[in-house]
Parts: sequence; structure tokens; C-alpha cells
Amino acid sequence: MTDVSENFVEVNGLPCRVWEKGEGKPLYYLAGVAGLPRWTKFLDRLAEKRRVVAPSLPGFPGGQGHDLLDSHYDWVTAALDLLERAGMENGSDLIGASVGGAIAAEVAAVSPALVRRLVLIAPFGLYDSDAPPADIWAQRPGTQPAIFCKNPDTFTQFTAPPDGADQAEWSIVSTRAMEATARILWPLGDTRLVRRLHRVRADTLVVWGDEDKVLAPSYAEHFGHEIAGRAAVAVIPGAGHLADLDNPDLAAQFVSGFVNQG
Repeated sequence: MTDVSENFVEVNGLPCRVWEKGEGKPLYYLAGVAGLPRWTKFLDRLAEKRRVVAPSLPGFPGGQGHDLLDSHYDWVTAALDLLERAGMENGSDLIGASVGGAIAAEVAAVSPALVRRLVLIAPFGLYDSDAPPADIWAQRPGTQPAIFCKNPDTFTQFTAPPDGADQAEWSIVSTRAMEATARILWPLGDTRLVRRLHRVRADTLVVWGDEDKVLAPSYAEHFGHEIAGRAAVAVIPGAGHLADLDNPDLAAQFVSGFVNQG
């Protein structure tokens, strides 16, 4: 993680890690179901033109305090506290992937002035009975990598213990991230976000992998239709649910082009 700086901010009195890299106008990022156990190539690409700020939500790698958040409102206010204490001000750009996308959309809905441009990468939050989300908590051991990424090895390597980490302790960290995800999304990812998307006034880019096994790509159009701001959809071929891991170069190309225009 060359040139990635680390600091901590408090949310509900407990520390949450903030990683940063790059220079210029900040670009905030909330990670997906596994959190951010390590810096990614996608973030590296974005940091070539912007200062990327990646705070860890409570319960995900680098963050504590998920067990204090009982309601969805608790999570949204905690995310606002986290982002604002990481430096986010009105008129900022925000990216959210997967579960982080659901939270990012809530932030943009609850505090419209905070977000100038919004990027949602296969976000949870909606429910379509014709294409229900996969139950990510009901998968057999060892099958999750193939659910989250087109190339299972990509997810396995992403979530592997960092150098020097204790295997048993890291297993607890990974389990805690899935518990935090469940607290946000249980049972099937329907957070009633559809009732609030009309408050999202930011220009929005919705990014989806065309081989997403968790949320069907048809959800991209649902998000685009409900958001009040101008919305565009970008589909990444050969990518799964965590498209920014499966194809970081193309994902970064779409996202960078969107957030850096005008």
C-alpha cells in the first residue's frame, strides 16, 4: 500500500480507519460486503487524478462499533458521522459499492447537499420479486468467492489475511464484516430505499457487472428510474457483483470519467 496514509476517526466513541491516497479534490469511497481489507487497483487508478478517501464503516475491517447500530437509521447517521469526520463537505463526490452503495444512496437522500456526484456500484437497497437478490448468508462454505466475483480467486486474494496477520484473528474480522452486512441488509437487502431515492438529486452513475450473481443487472435501471438527479448506467462485461474488483481498469475508467467531468 505504497503512499496510502492511515488515520482514525471516532464514530459513537469508537475508532474507524480512514485510508487516503492521491492529491486534489477528495473522492470518497464506501466499500462492499467484505469492506476494504486491503487497498485495491481500482482505488489506485482513481488516485491518479483525485485524493481518494476510504473510511471503514463500523464492523468492517478497520472499523468498530457495528454492535451499537440496531436500526437502519443508526447506520445512516453513523455513515454521515464517519464521512463528515473523514472530511466530507457539501458538494463532495461519493462512491459506494454493494452494501456501501446502499449506504451511499441513503447519505445522498438524507443529505442531498452533501453529494455533488454519486457513483453506485451494484448497490443493495431495492427488491424486485421477479429477480430477488441472492441470499448471501445461505451459501455453502467456500462458495462465496464465486458469488461475489466472476473470478473466485480475485475475491479469495482480496479477503486473504494481510501480511503478518494471525489467521484465527483474521477469520474473526471477516466474520464480523458479514455480521455488519447482515445488520444493514437482513434479510434480502430490501432497506425500503425505493421510498427515499426521489431525494437523491446528485448526478448519478450506476455501474453493474453483467454477470452479477447477487443482484441482477436489471436493478441498474430500477435505480436510474427512481433517482431524481440525472442518472446514467454503465455495464461492465465479464464482471460479477464486485465489479471494481473484477475489472478495476474499466470500472475506474467509467467512474473517473464521470466524477471528473465539468
